Amino acid sequence: MALPQFLPSPSSSTLTPKHHLIPNYTNPTYPKSISFTTPSRILRRHRSRKPNTHHFRCSASKKTPQKAAAEELPLFPLPLVLFPGAILPLQIFEFRYRIMMHTLLHTDLRFGVVYSDSATGTADVGCVAEVVKHERLGDDRFFLICKGQERFRVTKLARTKPYLVADVAWLEDRPGEQDDVEALAAEVEMYMKDVIRLSNRLNGKGKAEKEVGDLRRNQYPTPFSFFVGSTFEGAPREQQALLELEDTAVRLKREKETLRNTLNYLTAASAVKDVFPSSSS
Repeated sequence: MALPQFLPSPSSSTLTPKHHLIPNYTNPTYPKSISFTTPSRILRRHRSRKPNTHHFRCSASKKTPQKAAAEELPLFPLPLVLFPGAILPLQIFEFRYRIMMHTLLHTDLRFGVVYSDSATGTADVGCVAEVVKHERLGDDRFFLICKGQERFRVTKLARTKPYLVADVAWLEDRPGEQDDVEALAAEVEMYMKDVIRLSNRLNGKGKAEKEVGDLRRNQYPTPFSFFVGSTFEGAPREQQALLELEDTAVRLKREKETLRNTLNYLTAASAVKDVFPSSSS
């Protein structure tokens, strides 16, 4: 069943007008059970393409890294964006990453996920993935369940073989006015609920309109903003831009604009469906 499209804000610098954000509200009980399901065809395509180790780029911020003690972190470039608190299932079958896993099993089971595609290269801001469950298969492949932890910025590559290892600096959102971010988080949650209700109506789930519950689940504004970004599946460049922002209020404002545009689109689509019921089939 088709999901509604998220329409990006006109101010989104990382998206061209043809891109749309696709929400995933199939299980909004984040962070306990929301997951990033990586299609096997994406991983197969990734296996055949070596990451661009000479071009780390930053799409949303030109700021210098925070002054902090550098720490080495193995990197796993993927065509997706991992957010703090989100769950990422992975199947490891490429030789160099099997080597990485053997090393991680004897250390702290943490590696960095960085977004990479052939058009824009490899992002220099990523998110730590901590292995919370793993299974070693008979042919030396690994199945992992990982959880997103803190964000980082790559300061330099330490080595590129057999897999990428980089020196990283940790990122944290700047503190802001608590009342302001609380009000923004409440507005974003309201827009999300409205989007879900209209989406359910358009998809023929009329009974589900009344089942939208508490989406924040007592989360503070910063982790809630990461949850919202994780639902914007289908537009990884926009997700990467949200991940790179270092201000919770700015991130929530951008998400609110995206949700508002989406709500306007769904409202128009719902009106058309009411006037021309047969056109929605």
